[in-house]
Amino acid sequence: MNLKNDLIEALAEIPVLDVHTHLVGGRLGARGLHDVLLYHMVVSDLYAAGCPSGKRLTEYPGWPDKKEAHARIQEALPFLPKARNTSSLWAVRTILADLYQWHMPITEVNWQTIDSIIRERADDHQWHHSVLDHLNIKRTCAEYARRGKGVDDDRLQYSLDWGMFTRTQWGEYDTALYDLERTWGRQPESPCPIGANRPPTDRTIQSLDDVHAAISHYVSVIPYSDVVSTATGFSTDIDYDVPTDEMMAEAISNRSVAGSRERDIYAAYINEKFLCELEKHAHEIVFQFSIGAEPLPFETSSRLSQKTIGQLGEIIGRHPTLRFLCTPGSKHANQALCTLARQLPNSSLAGYWWHNFFPQTIRHVISERLDMLPVNKQIGFFSDAYTVEWSYAKLIIVRNQLAAVLAEKIEQGQYTLDEALSIARSILYESPQELMGMRPKQ
Repeated sequence: MNLKNDLIEALAEIPVLDVHTHLVGGRLGARGLHDVLLYHMVVSDLYAAGCPSGKRLTEYPGWPDKKEAHARIQEALPFLPKARNTSSLWAVRTILADLYQWHMPITEVNWQTIDSIIRERADDHQWHHSVLDHLNIKRTCAEYARRGKGVDDDRLQYSLDWGMFTRTQWGEYDTALYDLERTWGRQPESPCPIGANRPPTDRTIQSLDDVHAAISHYVSVIPYSDVVSTATGFSTDIDYDVPTDEMMAEAISNRSVAGSRERDIYAAYINEKFLCELEKHAHEIVFQFSIGAEPLPFETSSRLSQKTIGQLGEIIGRHPTLRFLCTPGSKHANQALCTLARQLPNSSLAGYWWHNFFPQTIRHVISERLDMLPVNKQIGFFSDAYTVEWSYAKLIIVRNQLAAVLAEKIEQGQYTLDEALSIARSILYESPQELMGMRPKQ
């Protein structure tokens, strides 16, 4: 008997709730080969291998046209052999083989054939749903701004992925103020992409009163009945000591010459005021956030300081009725974040984000959390997928790693087989309901 393989088969029978994606209602699947081959994690692999472009393709609410998509595919082709060893390229091969019955390397000769095959399925809504059914994914959490007309509400629940008041951008010092400005007076929409140009805002923050008014507006227009959580990010470069009103007013007046000190004041002040207001709605929404990925010109690197972890504990402790759900992008910080979740009743952890989504790291994180945290303080799956094809690949990878960890714990006598499967059901299906308020489709 191969225990790991038996566990993989058994895990496939356990229902799953995916707590964070970027799926688009009504357009759940890939629009062409680019949506599979040039998922942002693969773009990073190819850029590292020497491909000239490290930037993501046009993102929602826009879409890459065929000219852009095909040009980027052709540019990437020479670098695929150099990146064939990575787990992201393994995921690409898994998608193409399992979902499209394509078992050949992608080359200059054949790429247009598989591109056409994927495009033929792009509007097959029933097929997209069948992929989720095959995975046993009972509900997926997506960006509220990507809800569209709500045609997939039976499959999707939503997070408010909008203002990013504690995220930094490469070469900027007033990101928090700008992000608050772009939401002021408006209804929820998509967040600023990483490294994006900054379009003009309708209003400009010029005073402390403007900050308070903009925060009040933001909290007032959150569609609490339609979202289960926020979705934002915390930067480790920010000092989260709570600034005074006087410090914030002075920092606003210095915006034209802002540096790291002003950046920290803007972010820490806005975040604290925002959480105070959001806490009034603590029974309606979960504060879901990522941490441990810091901006580079195109994407991010994994960094998280001990000081930030300590300040995060202080933030969570200052808002005891608000539920905090953290998704780390830093392997080394997992143990410290587990200790916060052990001692702060309103803190919990979810998934393996971005720089943690590699098989060896996933196994490390799963094993450590299972040893340190009760099942109702952790969530076992978080795909960050933009199409159902990537939901498929990422769940297959996670199931394999979870099976390996559970097999090891069974073999050392920590769990029985039945206990292991019960634990897996808890973190994949029951904890997302308890910690995030997700519900299986009816």
